[in-house]
Amino acid sequence: MNNKNVKELIESAKTAREKAFAPYSNFKVGAAVQTKSGKIFTGCNIENASYGLTMCAERVAIFKAISEGEKEFTNIAVVADTENLTPPCGPCRQIIWEFCGDVPVTFANLHGKTETLPIKELLPRAFDAKFLK
Repeated sequence: MNNKNVKELIESAKTAREKAFAPYSNFKVGAAVQTKSGKIFTGCNIENASYGLTMCAERVAIFKAISEGEKEFTNIAVVADTENLTPPCGPCRQIIWEFCGDVPVTFANLHGKTETLPIKELLPRAFDAKFLK
C-alpha cells in the first residue's frame, strides 16, 4: 500500500467522520475500507439511546462494501479527534479479521498523526471459521 492510497483512505475516513451521529458520547469516528478493485467505502459511527445498538464506523464501512458485492479488501483507516490514536474496538477487530483478513489498519487523528498495524497484531489468535469445523 503506497502513501497516496493511505492518504486518500484517511481523507475519506475524515469526511465520513463528519457525518457521525454521536449525540450521546460526542465521540465521532470515521472509517474507510478499500477493496481489491480499488473502490473505497466509508462509514461513521451511529449511536442509539440503547447503547448496545450503536454501530461503529468500521462495521458500517465494511457492511456497506459487502452489501454492494465486495468481498476482498486491502486496507482500512479509522479517524477520531483524539490526541492518542484510537484503534478499533474489540468487536470491530473481529469483524475486520472475519471479512478483511490480515489487512493493514491505519488509525489517524485530525492533527496528522497516524499509525498502521496489521490486524493480526491488534487481534492475536483470532477466532474464525476454522474453529467451526
